[in-house]
Amino acid sequence: MGKPEKIRLGEVLLQQGHLTQEQLETALREQKRSGRKLGRVLIDSGYLTEDQIAGALARQLDIPFIDLKRFNIKPELAAHLPETLARRFRAIVLAEDAAGYRIGFADPTDLFAYDEIARNLKKDVQQAVVSESALLQTIDRIYRRTEEISGFAQELGAELGDAIIDLGGIGASPSAEDAPVVKLLQSVFEDAVGVRASDIHIEPQEKLLKIRFRIDGVLHIQTQADSKIASALVLRLKLMSGLDISEKRLPQDGRFNVKVRNNQIDVRISTMPTQYGESVVMRLLNQSSGILKLDRIGLPGSLLERLRKVMARPSGMILVTGPTGSGKTTTLYSVLEELNTDARKIITVEDPVEYRLPGINQVQVHEKIDLSFSRVLRTALRQDPDIILVGEMRDGNTVETGLRAAMTGHLVLSTLHTNDSVSSPIRLLDMGAPAYMVAMSLQVVIAQRLVRIICDGCGEPYSPSAQEQAWLQHYGRSVADGELRKGTGCTRCNGTGYLGRSGVYEILEMTPSLVTTANQGDPAHFVAVASKQIEGETLTDHAIEKVFAGKTTIEEAMRISTQSDD
Repeated sequence: MGKPEKIRLGEVLLQQGHLTQEQLETALREQKRSGRKLGRVLIDSGYLTEDQIAGALARQLDIPFIDLKRFNIKPELAAHLPETLARRFRAIVLAEDAAGYRIGFADPTDLFAYDEIARNLKKDVQQAVVSESALLQTIDRIYRRTEEISGFAQELGAELGDAIIDLGGIGASPSAEDAPVVKLLQSVFEDAVGVRASDIHIEPQEKLLKIRFRIDGVLHIQTQADSKIASALVLRLKLMSGLDISEKRLPQDGRFNVKVRNNQIDVRISTMPTQYGESVVMRLLNQSSGILKLDRIGLPGSLLERLRKVMARPSGMILVTGPTGSGKTTTLYSVLEELNTDARKIITVEDPVEYRLPGINQVQVHEKIDLSFSRVLRTALRQDPDIILVGEMRDGNTVETGLRAAMTGHLVLSTLHTNDSVSSPIRLLDMGAPAYMVAMSLQVVIAQRLVRIICDGCGEPYSPSAQEQAWLQHYGRSVADGELRKGTGCTRCNGTGYLGRSGVYEILEMTPSLVTTANQGDPAHFVAVASKQIEGETLTDHAIEKVFAGKTTIEEAMRISTQSDD
């Protein structure tokens, strides 16, 4: 295939019936005014989608259109084109054969990009069209920093050598910005954001330093380096988060902000002394992504409707329960985002404040100065709030104050660490709350877990094992109920077969009969009545529904079932 033709995008779209003359003239005027490309103007104006424009170009130029969301790109092949050129010319290597390379272009009419890429690859180039947004996501994913991180780690190890050096000098010197330790950290953060990691673990061992990422709830090794660079890394992170660099014997907590790939990342850092040095865990919170809408977190329609009815009440307590990392805070923030209006005063008491919410008064708990949950909560009640969010029901004082607030005209939202919704009211009683207060104040308990979602790029039908079939039968289901899917692993999901997570839920509503039962003070009887009420709508039932909807696997549903049955 020779060079691409130079064509006029507007005329092509007009000829193929995607645009009217009036729409094209409006878009051309906007293009002239703003200086943006015509394609971007058409997309931003809502006239066409990226895929429609790419498809029209493919038909006009008689070249294939490739949907990158479903195309398995090999990183080693894509690496033939340097990342700088891939980003500059909006192109990626899709395939290689005897005739040369097949390159996906966001703009296949760009003659200069074609010439530069052909010159760099020193082979014939055959074109394909790809959408720009999918291309940029693919570039972020494919050009990972693994080799670069290992290189920086080796460079830092060589620079430190075996001599005893002043680590404080490395962290605070004017030339620190050029030091390998800073380059290493920058690359680690960029790679973590590129693969959607929620946490970065830096763990010194006897002979090596291990850096791991938690992606969709599972830890993956990023790199292993010489253990002697650990102290320099920890020192730089402590300086960034304002921690005491001289204190290495006690745990410390802090936070800092970094900007990575135009994303504002809020980093919560925790250090802990271990046998071979300080272990560091960083939780990454992407402030740029915003808060999920309540109807986007995975709640089934019937449960969402019931929750919204409770949210509309002026008072009472809504509890979200589940283990650490089950998405409780995300659910509460989604509820708050929907309730946040100018007519309501909302105060949150959190440790830590995870997301900044405009229009809401957020308070950070500080135990060292006796700014505890219960103390801030008592003060918050004197601030005339309509809604109060308490990060966690940690002790009896907080529980009783929260329940009392819910009885006196406030809507109270909080979290609790229990395995399921049924045991939550019993847990409140165990923490010393009077039975009448739990019965009167508690409106609804939401129990939740997170399941990994099957990757769109490599998900395909499969036959379950005998063990999985037996498990389904135990819950009254069989393979005949629908098609089962599983991810085989591709570059898009880093070989895991999963991409992203979604919530599974169960909701226990305090109906009049449950309130009466709770007042009787018989935990075993309460559990029996409550379990009967949510029969068929438990966490496991919801997970199985997601299995037969083709969203997750039996393996994930079994994991959820084991957690909730413990």
